Amino acid sequence: MSFRSHRSRLGARFRMLKLFKSKLVAFVVALFGAAIAIPLLAFAPSFATTAANVQFVAPTWVAEHANDPNLRILDVRLNPFDYFTGHVPNAVHIADNTFRGPNGVLPVQYWQSDKLQSLFSQAGVNDDSQVLVYSDGRDILGTTMVAYLLDRTGHGNVAVLDGGFAGYKAAGLPVSKEFPSYPLGQFTVRDQPQLRVTLDQVRQLIGQPGVTFIDPRPPELFSGEQQVWARNGHIPGAKNIPWVSFTVGEANFHQLKPLDEIRQILASRNVTPEDDIIVTCSTGREATLQYHVLKYLLGYPKVRIYEGSWTEYSSYPDSPIETGPGA
Repeated sequence: MSFRSHRSRLGARFRMLKLFKSKLVAFVVALFGAAIAIPLLAFAPSFATTAANVQFVAPTWVAEHANDPNLRILDVRLNPFDYFTGHVPNAVHIADNTFRGPNGVLPVQYWQSDKLQSLFSQAGVNDDSQVLVYSDGRDILGTTMVAYLLDRTGHGNVAVLDGGFAGYKAAGLPVSKEFPSYPLGQFTVRDQPQLRVTLDQVRQLIGQPGVTFIDPRPPELFSGEQQVWARNGHIPGAKNIPWVSFTVGEANFHQLKPLDEIRQILASRNVTPEDDIIVTCSTGREATLQYHVLKYLLGYPKVRIYEGSWTEYSSYPDSPIETGPGA
């Protein structure tokens, strides 16, 4: 073997060894990075998007979809006699307060997943159903609450009737007194824990940069002026944006204001899409209206609900509170 050939082979081996060492270093660096990153992810809030889509639809939408075999309409008005008197054709009555009760510690808490699965199945909701929810009077919150529970359980195709039953009747659409006949639904719960926060998380988030607590209760409850709970007031730093300010008010509490007006309300309170937003209220019901508007209509990417809200928060003597008009 010539000296030149031998030197060429040694050079090739050296280059292979160098390449192997560089790949080994890259692998070790990547492995070390993953070892650091994965534990950190466990502490980071998750805002992963789901396939859910909650929309607010006009009464004309109901007429356009009336013959859709996959449409399930839920009338969530509290009084069944309102339903007997007249309802949207093929609507199933299931009052919004059916979805909450005591949990052994607190009143009016959302039922566990198995009971929610049973309730939606009894109402004829299937995994592939398009669900329309409506109510009347001031109870748009019952509508948005049930829509939230569908979202929370991973049901991705939900519509809220903008204007409620009053808006539907005002549009001259048909009203029925007949009860629909339907098979029980096949409803699967796919829990979405990233949509909500716990009491422990709330305590950790108070005062953190970029975190905004929105409290949609009436001002007298937010300030603590109205004495309802054993301890009254609000979470420190929370911003009071009453839920009625998102609606046209007395004319129809079920009808939203134009989105540009809602954006102006939020801008006036320095609420931006970049904020990590926690909506908290009295019992987790009022919060659902602003949750849907912020998340699905305005496209804010980081919106969650504190379900226990003031009912839970105020029951712990060590929970810090503020009184007065707030920020």
